[in-house]
This record gives sequence, C-alpha cells and structure tokens, in this order.
Amino acid sequence: MQGEAILVAHGSPADPVPQEAVMKALAVRVAMFRPGWAVRGTTLALPGALEETLSRLHKPLIYPFFMAEGWFTKVNLPRRLTAAGAEALSILPPFGVDPLLPGLMAEAATEAAATAGYSPGETQLLIAAHGSKVSRNSSDSTYAMAEALRRSTGFAQIHCGFVEEAPFLADAATGLGRAICLPFFALSAGHVVGDVPEALEEAGFDGPLLPPIGEHPQTAPLIAKALLAFQNSMVKPPDQVPQNVS
Repeated sequence: MQGEAILVAHGSPADPVPQEAVMKALAVRVAMFRPGWAVRGTTLALPGALEETLSRLHKPLIYPFFMAEGWFTKVNLPRRLTAAGAEALSILPPFGVDPLLPGLMAEAATEAAATAGYSPGETQLLIAAHGSKVSRNSSDSTYAMAEALRRSTGFAQIHCGFVEEAPFLADAATGLGRAICLPFFALSAGHVVGDVPEALEEAGFDGPLLPPIGEHPQTAPLIAKALLAFQNSMVKPPDQVPQNVS
C-alpha cells in the first residue's frame, strides 16, 4: 500500500445518503490517479460514516472537500477524528484553497464561454459562493479566487455573489448582460440546486449556469496531486553525512 486517504465533505443532514454516495464515487475516481492507494470518501452528515471509514484504514490522510477553512475543517472535523481515536491524523488544506484550483476554474469558465460562443473580453464572470453570516473565511476564499481569475483570464469583469451574505447573489447577478455563472461549491447540494438558480432567476440572469467546480472532471486528478504532494512533504530526506574538512 503506497498511501491511504479519506475525502470528507459536509454532506446533507436532511438527506445524507445521496451525498455519501457521491463522495464514495469521487474517491474511486481519485484512486484511479493514485494506483496502490486506498482512497475512501465519506461525509460528516451521515451518522457513523466517518467513524466506520476510519476503522477500515490504518493512518489515512484526511482531505477536506470544503471550499474554505472554517469551523468544519478547524473544529468539527478534528473533534470528530479525536472522538474516533484518530486525532494524530494529518488534515490537508481544503479543496477550495488548493493552489491548482484557480487554473481549473479558469479552464471551466473559458471553455463555457467558447461553448456559448462568447468572447471572454465581452463577457462577465459571476462566481456564486456560499458566504457566511459569522465568518469571513468563505468570502475571503471567494475573493481570493476572483483575484486569481482576474490575473489569469480575459473576462471583462469578475463578480462575486453569495447565498448567505452581501453582496447577495441576486443583487450581484442583476444587470450583468452577457455573463456566465460558475458556482464556487464542492457538490450539487441544497444551495447549488435551489438557492443559486432561484437567485439567478430573480435577477433575470439568462447566461449559462455551470455545474459546481467540485464536479469538474479534473477535480479527481487535482485531489490526487494534492495527496501525493502532501505525502512527499512528510518524507524527510536522509541525513547528510558530514564531510571532513581538511
């Protein structure tokens, strides 16, 4: 066995089984890019699922399939690991702050513009994100992504709109003209299937609404690279033999 990893998402407490299945499927795809690894997927929402997954592995890396650092990655997830007797496990930075993600976001948006027959220089890009009423972490990650995309793409303007804080998505989407909306979310759960399209409809937004970036086909290889890079960073080089100085 070359390595072990558990991909952990929040999931949907009201209906946890479908998202649990999505994470298991994602783990299978990630494992295709890491031959010899045991990769599993689970959620925090399905009772006992994380604990059962931990019991099947020895010392896995924990990969948070979240869009930002926050209470779930900094407090809730470590607390759940500790309660399961796995407090010594390494937790990677979450998906949303991966240094390769801006490139994937740029690729997804640019391809969508080409498919729609839009010139990026004459097109607005709207990033739909979660936001938070109690923490700046979610919006900070979103604004950092927007800034990275401004540097790497040719879109006329890039806007951010949030579900749970201002600027709210319906307001940010109003009056954009030719535009594309790319959801800065991991999975097609409640906000993505309900709040986002409802806000766009309220705003009269009629441009393409893309799937959440976490469902992009290149997400699996991106995660696989992150796992390998983290594992390699944990391997200390052998001590150098000191040379005699004559």
